[in-house]
Amino acid sequence: MNTKEEELRRLICDIGRNLFNKDFIAANDGNISARLSATEVITSPTGVSKGYLQPHMLVKVNLQGDILEAAEGYRPSTEVKMHLKIYNELPEMGGVVHAHPPYATAFAIKGEALDKMMMPESVIAMGDIPLAVYGTPSTEEIPDSLIPFLGKKTAVLLESHGALTWGKDVMAAYMNMERLEYTAKLTFLTRMIGGERELPQHRIEELVALRSFYGM
Repeated sequence: MNTKEEELRRLICDIGRNLFNKDFIAANDGNISARLSATEVITSPTGVSKGYLQPHMLVKVNLQGDILEAAEGYRPSTEVKMHLKIYNELPEMGGVVHAHPPYATAFAIKGEALDKMMMPESVIAMGDIPLAVYGTPSTEEIPDSLIPFLGKKTAVLLESHGALTWGKDVMAAYMNMERLEYTAKLTFLTRMIGGERELPQHRIEELVALRSFYGM
């Protein structure tokens, strides 16, 4: 195993612990993956708490989902199909994270997108966060629900399910998950105090123009 793969495996485990410690996942929920090469992906296994991942538990698959390398007793989640859809459609993307952060998942269960432009940092980094229509987990319905947003967004709510984020590497994908949940939490809190309001349109346009400056 080369140094790059070892580092990637450790980083995926670190991200799993972060998701677990932040209550973004419970039990063995969620999954994390990272692109190792043009044709290889490292992914978290099914049936294992992401808070207790160890590098040897991770599974290597190709872009069709075939197992290339796995320790005995470990196999990828059937939800890796969501991840592979992104890697196949967007070769520039290097990481995908699926989790059930509580505030964002509440909006997903409600069936409401996070589309209010209220905070400058969120506008610059993410913009609106759309809602992908409901699909049965582990089927092709969820990957297919992502198609309208690929190449346009890096985060979606999965209706009645949770959230999915992606990025140029797995750390960027994880940071997008944090941003998504923070946006959902702020939306909830501002509604509780009757203070939900968007920035003026001309201010939103100014912030969108800054995305290229920040490399978004």
